[in-house]
Amino acid sequence: MTKQVKVTSRGRLHMGFFDLHGGLGRKFGGIGLSLSEPKQIISVSEAASWQANAESQERALLLAEQLLAKLKLKTALKIDIEQGLPEHAGLGSGTQLALAIGVAVSRLFQLNLTTADIASLTGRGARSGIGLAAFDHGGLLIDGGRRQNPVGASLGPPPLLARYDFPEDWRILLVLDPKQAGVHGELERTVFDQLPAFPESLAAHLCRHVLMQAMPALLERDLNAFGQAIQVLQSHVGDYFAPTQGGRYASAEVAAVLQYLADKGVACYGQSSWGPTGFAVFSDAGSAERHLQQLKIAFANSGLSWIVCSAYNQGAQLSMTAG
Repeated sequence: MTKQVKVTSRGRLHMGFFDLHGGLGRKFGGIGLSLSEPKQIISVSEAASWQANAESQERALLLAEQLLAKLKLKTALKIDIEQGLPEHAGLGSGTQLALAIGVAVSRLFQLNLTTADIASLTGRGARSGIGLAAFDHGGLLIDGGRRQNPVGASLGPPPLLARYDFPEDWRILLVLDPKQAGVHGELERTVFDQLPAFPESLAAHLCRHVLMQAMPALLERDLNAFGQAIQVLQSHVGDYFAPTQGGRYASAEVAAVLQYLADKGVACYGQSSWGPTGFAVFSDAGSAERHLQQLKIAFANSGLSWIVCSAYNQGAQLSMTAG
């Protein structure tokens, strides 16, 4: 009897790093949010030969083959990606795919692997712990950055410092540019190796905005103050990465939408990770829908696509069936 594990996980926003200096022994540190949409649904089962049925089948098969080789499991898998996340869009597709496959393999073969174990085996979570925490917990997430150890020392994923339920009635508008891919892979690693030194005073400034503005504002459901803190992160970190991504935002079309929203008085907006996906947060569904209708008219010929969603305050779902 063949066992099949189904894993449903969500895309996530990465709203910005707050310590790119690293002088206290940790570097990066980020704030992010798990989303109700888009979501990823994959099913994994043991098979006589490798099989995958999805747009991203090569990526999924490579991840699974490498994982099984490291675990010394001499078998093959059938992978069915019923619904995938947009790739290289700044929504964490690579991490969610790796974790979902890893968790499915762990459940199929009773390995009891943790998310951190899977991240280490699949090379995820090197700089950010947001994707791992989104998979495990959902909600608004803040990680403590990567420990700066001597060469050769063991480094785990960045620790989760804080996790909050995001307000259920707030809505997130995603602005997607399918014509462009965000920085990823080897180029991303090269970029981080070649970036100039980040000012220590600016890192301290950003940390203060996270601790003394974003976190209390979220607990007090003050979207304006929360948005102001996110804007500080977005402006400084976006400008720091501008030489690589061509400006504060990777997509000129998305940048125009975000400027339009800023001019309309929207408090919380920005780019997720390397983009090109942009986001904006609204206090309720009605406000999000009104702004979306205006955007569809103003940017009718842009080629952009749109998703209105909410935060997702739970982790991934797993189920096992036999058939």
